[in-house]
Amino acid sequence: MAPICVKTVLISESVDPRCRTILEDNGIRVTEKQNMKKDELIAEIKDYDGLVVRSATKVTADVINAASNLKIIGRAGTGVDNVDVDAATKKGIIVMNTPSGNTISAAELTCALLMSLSRNVPQAAMSMKQGNWDRKKFMGAELYGKVLGIVGLGRIGKEVASRMQSFGMKTIGYDPITPPEVSASWGVEQMLLEQLWPQCDYITVHTPLMPSTVGLLGDETFAKCKKGVKVVNCARGGIIDEAALLRALESGQCGGAGLDVFVEEPPKDRSLVSHPNVVGLPHLGASTKEAQARCGEDIALQIVDMVKGNKLVGAVNAQVLSSTFSQESHQLIKLGEAIGAVLQSCSASKRPFGQVQITTQGDSMKSSTGYMTSSVLVGLLNHESGCLPNLINVLSLAKESGITVDQAHCASDGAAECVCKVEIVASGYSYNAAGSVQGGVPVLLELSGSVFRQPVSLTGNLLFFKASASPQLLSSVAGLLATEGVEIESFSAPSDRTGDLWYCVGLSSLLKDLGALKSLVKEAAQLAI
Repeated sequence: MAPICVKTVLISESVDPRCRTILEDNGIRVTEKQNMKKDELIAEIKDYDGLVVRSATKVTADVINAASNLKIIGRAGTGVDNVDVDAATKKGIIVMNTPSGNTISAAELTCALLMSLSRNVPQAAMSMKQGNWDRKKFMGAELYGKVLGIVGLGRIGKEVASRMQSFGMKTIGYDPITPPEVSASWGVEQMLLEQLWPQCDYITVHTPLMPSTVGLLGDETFAKCKKGVKVVNCARGGIIDEAALLRALESGQCGGAGLDVFVEEPPKDRSLVSHPNVVGLPHLGASTKEAQARCGEDIALQIVDMVKGNKLVGAVNAQVLSSTFSQESHQLIKLGEAIGAVLQSCSASKRPFGQVQITTQGDSMKSSTGYMTSSVLVGLLNHESGCLPNLINVLSLAKESGITVDQAHCASDGAAECVCKVEIVASGYSYNAAGSVQGGVPVLLELSGSVFRQPVSLTGNLLFFKASASPQLLSSVAGLLATEGVEIESFSAPSDRTGDLWYCVGLSSLLKDLGALKSLVKEAAQLAI
C-alpha cells in the first residue's frame, strides 16, 4: 500500500499524553479539543486528516460526510460501535481500533465483578459506611466448583477464563469464530448456547454489539438458566436485555448482575442500577492508568506505521490493505488500476458496467487476488459520476452500482510472469485485458483478443484503437496525429495480422478530439496513466 498522507490529527477525548507525543514526534500536527457537541465536531472535522476518539465521541454519518479530508478514524480502545463504520467505509476512510490495549483491564474488572457478586462486597461496604454491622444479611457463596459460562472467547474472554480457573471454577463457553480445540487448550469447553445456559452458575459476555448479539440474554434465555444465575456485562450495553434482566432479578430467576455498560450511558432510568442485587459501574472497563497508556500509545503507533507504509494493525474495515505493504504489492496495485483504467476508457460508450471477472494467475499472485480485485475496480470506476473510489470503499461502490464482481485464482499456464486477467461486460458488450509487471513496470499483454508483440508499458499518454490490419494503417494514423500536433512515442501492434485488432500508440499528448480518427478506425480510446 502506498503510504497514506496524514498531516493533521484531531483528538476529541482525553487520551494518554503519549498519543500526542508519538504523533508529533513523527511530524503529525495534533489538536486536542474535548467535550465537543455534534455540531461543533462537524464544523471542526473538515480540517483534519485523522481523528482519534475513545467511546464518548459519536462519529456518525453526518460527522463523516462533513470530513472532506479524513483518511483515518482511530479508536483508542476495543469496540467501534460509536463509529458508523459503514459510512466511513463508503467514503474510503480507515477505521482502526486497539484490539489488545484494554484486554487485561477489562478482564480484571470482570473478575472483580464476579467476586463482588459472589460475596456482596459493594453492598456490605456501603452498609458499613452507614454505620451497620450485618453479617447475616450479606451471606455469600464460594466460586470454587461453580460453573462460569463465557460467551465470546476472544482476548478478554480468554484472560477471564485463566483467572477464574485459579479460583477453581469450571469454565465453559461459546464463540462462533474461535475453534473448540483452541479454547480447549486454555481450559474452556465449547458448546452451543442452548447447552450452555442451563449449566451456568455465572455468565459473563464478551462479544461485540451487533444485530445477532442484541438482547442475547433476554426473557427466553433467563428462563433456560439455573434459578439464581448471576450475570456480568463488561462488554457493550444491550447484549443483556435490561428490561428482561430487571424482570429476572425481581422474580429471583437472576440472583445478581454486575454491569459496567448500559444501553444509555449514563442511564436515565435508574431502576436497574438501584436494584439491591446489581453492582453497577460507570463504564470503567478500560479505566486504568495502564490501559489508557497502552491504548493511547497503540493507536498513535498504528497510525504512524500506516502513514510510513510499514504495516496496518487494527483496521476493522480495510482488511484488504493488510497485505499491501511490500514493493511488489505496490507494483501489482498500479497494474490493477491501470488495467481497470484501460478497460474503462475502451468501453466508455457502453455503460453501465454489469459484470467484472478478475483472475490472478501464478503462484506469487495467489495471496494478491483480494487487493488486485479492488485495484482493478478503482481503475474501472475512477472518474465515474460521483465516484471517489479507493481500495477501502470500491467493493461497496461496485455493489451500489449494480456490478457483479467475481474473483478467482488459477495456476500458471507455463508463462514466466504472473498475470492478472480482467473481463468486463457493459451493456451486453464484452472487453477483456491481461497484464503483468515486468522490470517493475506494469505492462499490458493482451486487449480483447489482440496479443501484443511487445508488451505495452502502462505509463504516459496512451491511444488504443481497433482497426483492420493493413500496411498503410500506421502511416495513416501517424499522418493524422501529426496534423493534430501530436507525436508518436511508441507503437505496439498485435501478433496476429488478420481481422479487426487492437493497437496501442504512446503519444506526446492526448488528442483534443478522438473523432478525428473516425475515418481510420472502428473504435478508439485514450487515457493518461
